[in-house]
Amino acid sequence: MSESKETQGEKLQQNETKEGIVSETQPQEKDPPAENQNVATDNQSVDTVKLASEIVKSLVPDTDMSESSPQKDPCEEDPGPEIKFKLVYNKQTYEIVLGENRTIRYLKDYIETLTKLPRTMQKLMYKGLVKDETKTLKELKVTKNSKMMLVGTTMTDLVAVNTKPAASEIASLSGTAIPKREPLSKQKEHVKVLEKGKPEDAMEGVAGVKQPLPPQPLNGMINKAGGKVRLTFKLEEDSLWIGTKTRTEKIPMTSIRNVVSEPIDTDPNYHIMGIQLGPTELSRYWVYWVPAQYVDAVKDTILGKWQSFF
Repeated sequence: MSESKETQGEKLQQNETKEGIVSETQPQEKDPPAENQNVATDNQSVDTVKLASEIVKSLVPDTDMSESSPQKDPCEEDPGPEIKFKLVYNKQTYEIVLGENRTIRYLKDYIETLTKLPRTMQKLMYKGLVKDETKTLKELKVTKNSKMMLVGTTMTDLVAVNTKPAASEIASLSGTAIPKREPLSKQKEHVKVLEKGKPEDAMEGVAGVKQPLPPQPLNGMINKAGGKVRLTFKLEEDSLWIGTKTRTEKIPMTSIRNVVSEPIDTDPNYHIMGIQLGPTELSRYWVYWVPAQYVDAVKDTILGKWQSFF
């Protein structure tokens, strides 16, 4: 029995509808979207960065790439046990308390805050001239109640010295003539001593040269009475020992008012030196045949004033 035309038409319409649904839902082959390409590229970049980071870490395994902290002076964290010692400068004594691991450079910076004396102008004397600023107080063997000498001149004092008017200018301004003083070598009281001649054991003198004090005492000199004299500088005690054959005078350097000297006219390799122990010139202790190269060092050590003899 044959189907009617109406029934066949409905089936045909249903088949076409199914085919249309299939064709619409069936995926079509197309090029990958650009978005997926970007994702792949980004993944490659991330892999590259990771690889570079791993290479750097392998070369410098201990380096923290995120943050770097400055290195600190170990003394800032561990200055060590404190040492209390004395610093003598320009007839004034300073009490200093610092850790034994502090360096001489640190000490000089600290001294500058106390005295206003620039570090570059400072000369520290402790068992001789202290030259190495990297040494610590412990290495220098600074102990409790030790004494350290400081010599130096502030910039203000240097300017004042350099601008000091000459004696002739003062005389012209005041309208009075300043009498010319007779050289020490020509004065009668000194001529008598010099006529005895240079001691046989006198140390070698060199004119025109400035040298620091030698490690041993200055000897081979004579006093006004003609007796042998030696000068010993006890820097750790801040004292000057004047020794003769019969006795030794231990004089605090802070009590010495002045030190004067002049070359001996017949032998400028040596000086006459007067150490003023009291308030007037009459208290000067005269020493003869002092080697010329040590004169400035003697003055600076006793008076605490800086001159460029180092």
